[in-house]
Amino acid sequence: MTSPYPSSWYAASARPLPQQPALQGALTDVDVCILGAGYTGLSAALELAEAGYRVVVLEAQRIGWGASGRNGGQAIVGYGCEQSKLEGLLGQDAARVLFDLSREGMDLLRARIDRHGIECDWREGHAHVPIKPRQERELRAGIVEMAEKYDYPLQWWDRRRLRDELESDRYLGAVYDAASGHLHPLEYAFGLARAALAAGVRIFEHSPVVELVRGTRPRLRTAHGEVMADFAVIAGNAWLRGVAPELESRVMPVGTYIAATAPLGPEAAHALIRNDMAVADVNWALDYFRLSRDHRLLFGGRASYSSYPPPNLRGVMRKRIRAVFPQLAEVPVEYLWGGYVDISLNRAPHWGRLAPNVYFAQGFSGHGVASTGLAGKLIAEAIRGQSQRLDLFARIPHHPFPGGRALRTPLLVLAMAWYRMRDVLW
Repeated sequence: MTSPYPSSWYAASARPLPQQPALQGALTDVDVCILGAGYTGLSAALELAEAGYRVVVLEAQRIGWGASGRNGGQAIVGYGCEQSKLEGLLGQDAARVLFDLSREGMDLLRARIDRHGIECDWREGHAHVPIKPRQERELRAGIVEMAEKYDYPLQWWDRRRLRDELESDRYLGAVYDAASGHLHPLEYAFGLARAALAAGVRIFEHSPVVELVRGTRPRLRTAHGEVMADFAVIAGNAWLRGVAPELESRVMPVGTYIAATAPLGPEAAHALIRNDMAVADVNWALDYFRLSRDHRLLFGGRASYSSYPPPNLRGVMRKRIRAVFPQLAEVPVEYLWGGYVDISLNRAPHWGRLAPNVYFAQGFSGHGVASTGLAGKLIAEAIRGQSQRLDLFARIPHHPFPGGRALRTPLLVLAMAWYRMRDVLW
């Protein structure tokens, strides 16, 4: 790769993908132009190309350069908000349809991995773990609700059962979800890109879009060219940079950080998480972790809502790792990286259209590994004339973050400080 990705274990361990050219000049023989070569954009491109559409993808940096190539790798059924939030916004029947669609998104992820031979270290199994009795009560009640309202089976593991799989005394038990899992995020993005390129998609890297010109045939302009197409898709999430202000005001970039330890060796790594599941606690400022294919612990957490990395980030991450696994106190952190995810104000997905021929998806709120693929598929369906399923998401109400450009970040920092204090005190 002639242009480096931000330093991370993902970038260091991924099989290289050839760099794609930058856009030069004007293209008009295009059916669909997509902004963003992350999971959403690549998924939409793949679906449309396989249906015979001429598709161009414009990427400001490299394929999978943003959240798609830096995230925690945990693929979880559902969305960034609780189902109760969707029930309150749209009603029980619509919330059930949305949840079933999230299960379809997980099935779609597995199917793409299998069909296209994507070597991304897919592993089954995910556990949500409580630290406090309040959290245990809420999780156990949630198991009943998911079974009764959504016909979705989850298992409760008590502390002893959890210790059979997880070598940590920090947690009171676990909600185990056999249908969720984890993967290598950047390898998955590369796999989607290889499949899209094979299907005829043209991908241009180092081609940041500076303007969206709306009209009968929308145009996406870069510094050195433009693409005119019948449809445009905006899949830039936290990186739009003025292209669609009405979208940017409804998401907030949040920094999230991941540490990779030195290799532990097969035996020591297996002793930490014997069934190789992914794990996440349920604090507002949560920790999440899993094992890598080369037997490291990948440990995420310490989100930043201020757009600045936390001070002494390496020391903070090592302290958080020790709180879960004291036996790793002397194991060094070899990689440390971060990036932005986009959150919506209500943490619900924000998908829809800006115009009859301009579609978008954003607001994955830290829950995008599986739902991005679903978003791409539903946008492709709508472009092909079947918009009912995307229209259901478009009914979810979304509001701008309060405070405007000047105050919205400080207000969010204050709100998150309250939630962190709540985690500690209650």
